Amino acid sequence: MDTTEIQAINPFSRLEVVYGMLWILVPIFGLVLGIIIGVLVIVWLEREISAGIQQRIGPEYAGPLGILQALADGVKLLFKENLLPSRGDARLFSIGPSIAVISILLSYSIIPFGDHLILSDLTIGVFLWIAISSVAPIGLLMSGYGSNNKYSFLGGLRATAQSISYEIPLTLCVLSISLLSNSPSTVDIVEAQSKYGFWGWNLWRQPIGFIIFLSSSLAECERLPFDLPEAEEELVAGYQTEYSGIKFGLFYIASYLNLLVSSLFVTVLYLGGWNLSIAYGFIPKLFDMNKVGKVFGTIISILITLAKTYLFLFIPIATRWTLPRLRMDQLLSLGWKFLLPISLGNLLLTTSFQLLSL
Repeated sequence: MDTTEIQAINPFSRLEVVYGMLWILVPIFGLVLGIIIGVLVIVWLEREISAGIQQRIGPEYAGPLGILQALADGVKLLFKENLLPSRGDARLFSIGPSIAVISILLSYSIIPFGDHLILSDLTIGVFLWIAISSVAPIGLLMSGYGSNNKYSFLGGLRATAQSISYEIPLTLCVLSISLLSNSPSTVDIVEAQSKYGFWGWNLWRQPIGFIIFLSSSLAECERLPFDLPEAEEELVAGYQTEYSGIKFGLFYIASYLNLLVSSLFVTVLYLGGWNLSIAYGFIPKLFDMNKVGKVFGTIISILITLAKTYLFLFIPIATRWTLPRLRMDQLLSLGWKFLLPISLGNLLLTTSFQLLSL
């Protein structure tokens, strides 16, 4: 092969490399856009539901039915001044919110929204999520320590203690689900639930684990009645006390990102994921739409996953506006004295059942 042929081939090979890189970025940007829209919808839903519970008018001016209120709040925070504590650690103060947001965003990479609709189908699956989510409290502790404020530091310590207390029961519940599915992969867990239809969901096979997982995930999200790290009556705003502008906005986004990812994992682990007990694959064939059958199935899978997720979200939203806050000793006692032993017992029962079924 002479030099002229090599020069003719090189531009095409470079073009293929660029095209491959762009094709990798497309699903990432699509996932990020979906996450942003999902968070905006959650904020709007919570404001509307809380307004209905308290019998008042919710957001109504920013966009139709006030759906753009969260976007307006975000734009407002962008133009707020970023204040730094005069005697605090500026590096820890600035890095803390970013660690909290990034660790939660990485969890979305292993969530399947449909068959072959996952950014990274890893064999360790749910255990990667637990490992990543355990990094977020470090960012909160760094924020509290870097603020050089007693309320912020106490809020960071509370967040770390709370995360450690409820991370263990959460992990044991996930381990029980992995034993039932014979795999920690999120895709394999969903497919294992699809074998028996509606009654094959892990919600019915692991009811005790579901309750423990729900309680632990609420504590991980720091939602009422587990919002002690930022209790207004005791700690002003906890680790967020000294924050303003976009850095405060990052904490605000992180709380709703965590709530959304927890609800998605409840859907994947306990509610059958993208599968529906009613068969819908015949619809494209009924209208002679075989060519678009895959596209139709993909859209339906995404809609089923999101529908289950947002229906489940009503539970943590309603809980926030109906239950009182726990005391710190009650919160720790619930985690260590009740949820941990029950989750251990649930794991032993699941293991025994799996051994007997061999």
